[in-house]
Amino acid sequence: MTDEPVRVVVHDRGRDLSGVVRPGEPWAAAARRTCASMHAEPAPSDLSGTVKEFVVDHDERITVRAMTRGDLPDVLRWRSSEHVRRWWASEGEPTADNVEARYGPCIDGMSPTRMWVAEVNGRSVGFLQDYRIADYPDYALLGPDPAAIGVDYALAEEWSGRGLGPRVLWAWMLRTRHRFPDAPTYFAAPDHRNAASLRMLAKTGFVAGLWFDEPQEDGSVDTVVGCSLDVARVLG
Repeated sequence: MTDEPVRVVVHDRGRDLSGVVRPGEPWAAAARRTCASMHAEPAPSDLSGTVKEFVVDHDERITVRAMTRGDLPDVLRWRSSEHVRRWWASEGEPTADNVEARYGPCIDGMSPTRMWVAEVNGRSVGFLQDYRIADYPDYALLGPDPAAIGVDYALAEEWSGRGLGPRVLWAWMLRTRHRFPDAPTYFAAPDHRNAASLRMLAKTGFVAGLWFDEPQEDGSVDTVVGCSLDVARVLG
C-alpha cells in the first residue's frame, strides 16, 4: 500500500490549477511548477488541509525589509493597539522610550534578534522579529530544536482579518531561507488563546505541537503552543 500523493491547488486569476507533489519535492516547488509561470511566486492560501492551497496575487506585492529607527513610530502605534497589546502585555507599557529601548539595539545589530517590517505595495502593515533559538539558552530549553529560527509577528489592526497573515509570514520565510540556509525548522509559540495566530500558522504550513508554560518578562507565565515548520518539506 502506498501513500496517496499530496495535492496542490494554485488559485490564479480565477483559475484553479491542480497538481501533485512529486516524491521528495517541496510544496513550494510543486506550486511553482503547477502554475507554470516564471514570473509568479505562489504564496500559501491554506496549507493546513490535505490539499495544499496556494494563491498568485497580481495586485498586492508583499515584501519584508529590515526595520530602521524611522519605523519605531509605526511600531509604537501597532504595539499600542488593543489588537496587538493583549498578546504583548508582558513586555511592558508600549511608550516611545520603551519601544526605542527594546527595539533600537536589535535594529542596530547589538542583539541576536533581528527586526523586520512587512509591506503591502510599499505600505508598512506590521512587523516581525526573528532569532536563532540557540542564541537564547533559556528559551532553547523549551523549544524542540535549538537550531530552529524563532519568529514573532504582529499585523496592524487595520490590515488584520484580510488573509494577509500567511503571505506576510511566507515573505519572511523566503528571505529567512537565504539568510539561514541550514536551518531545519522555523518555530513560533503563540498564546494558546490566540486562535487567529494559531490559524495563521497552520495555513502557512506550521504544525502545532506541545503546549508549555513560558515565563514572561513581567514575572507572569503564559501557556503557549509550540508550532514548527519543516523547512525542507515546505520550502525546500
